[in-house]
Amino acid sequence: MKAEWTQYIELLHREVVPAIGCTEPIAVALTAAKAAETLGATPEKLEAFVSGNLLKNGMGVGVPGTGERGLNIAVAAGAIGGKSEAMLEVLKDLSPMQAEEAKQMLAEERVVLDVADNDELIYCEVIATKGDDSARVILKGHHTGLVYVEKNGDVIMHVDSGSAEDAEHEEWSLTMDSIFDFANNAPFEDISFILEAARMNEAMAMKGLSGSYGLGVGKNIEESIKDHIMGDSIINEAVKLSTAATDARMHGVQMPVMSNSGSGNQGLTCTIPVLACANRLEASEEKLARALIMSHLTSIHIKHSLGRLSALCGATVAGTAAGCALVLLLDGGIKEVEMTINNMVGSIAGMICDGAKNGCALKVASAVSTGLQSAFLAMKGHSISGSEGIVDNDVEKTILNLGCLGSHGMKETDKVILKTMVSKGCPHAATRQGTAA
Repeated sequence: MKAEWTQYIELLHREVVPAIGCTEPIAVALTAAKAAETLGATPEKLEAFVSGNLLKNGMGVGVPGTGERGLNIAVAAGAIGGKSEAMLEVLKDLSPMQAEEAKQMLAEERVVLDVADNDELIYCEVIATKGDDSARVILKGHHTGLVYVEKNGDVIMHVDSGSAEDAEHEEWSLTMDSIFDFANNAPFEDISFILEAARMNEAMAMKGLSGSYGLGVGKNIEESIKDHIMGDSIINEAVKLSTAATDARMHGVQMPVMSNSGSGNQGLTCTIPVLACANRLEASEEKLARALIMSHLTSIHIKHSLGRLSALCGATVAGTAAGCALVLLLDGGIKEVEMTINNMVGSIAGMICDGAKNGCALKVASAVSTGLQSAFLAMKGHSISGSEGIVDNDVEKTILNLGCLGSHGMKETDKVILKTMVSKGCPHAATRQGTAA
């Protein structure tokens, strides 16, 4: 096995992990759970201070097991029923009784939520108090990045402020060439673990089709196909299943999905279209696994240049990755993979992220549909050229251009989106001087 392949497998194990609920409120619940555990008692009061991006992505999404939306209930639920050792599955054991207790905390105004005044993209600080005792926990850098814990002023854990994100800035060896080589040639037994993503995320899709969740995008597509309003095509099948899973997840269904780069919706979009296409094409289990590896690693690679959170919708990244996986399923080569990426970046690269919510299912629909269409175009030899827009003839430069657009060019867009969302009625618009550890 090539030396870098071991690194790729480790990267996949780190970035493709189970998560229950939208990862932004879950990060807040994780911080609150750790604070309550450190306090050693059920808190009488909880104060939470979050970055603007966490607030944006947590305002409108359902919190699993609670039937409620927003970060306030995530704070309370995490403190009362969360288990920090479960990380992104922190609320997996939240009981109905604990959910009611969390709602009571909100009713009694014992949870305070403000925006932290710092430049961190992912930041959450929770202070839990009971009587004279207090605990303070800070999460920073990524969705499980617990970097600071103290109780009654005594520091229990303090990770150096730079080291929490060391994994984000490690020497990057991934390229589309190396991903394509790994996906096609790595020993099947070493990559078969990725099939768990297909199993887990398909279960969420079936859940979404079984009831009334979110906007019901997936279920509506299913009904439209049955009524012959929409065709029973491979693309519509992929969009139906992907959006059904997103409908259920954004609704707050208490089931895990396999995430990618800290995003559950990105994990769904990397996985379900690939599974749907593999099933329609009657691909073998091994070929499905290789296509999933292609998809998940491509998404990780593109996301690396973009950053964990930005004003650019992550579904477009995952939709691009799914398109690259379809090329592999269709026996295309690296040239067609590169053409697929250029087609996507030249089409819906500017889709904004205005927080996690039911409407994300429609964005997933757009990303999956365009991603697969981009792949089919590439397989016919059609591609947006390097002389058009932000697309470059060198696919790695195209990816960097997309990252620059999202991480730098859209910074002001991100501020405008957050300001617009907060001004619509979020009662927690106050800011507080950051006290990042």
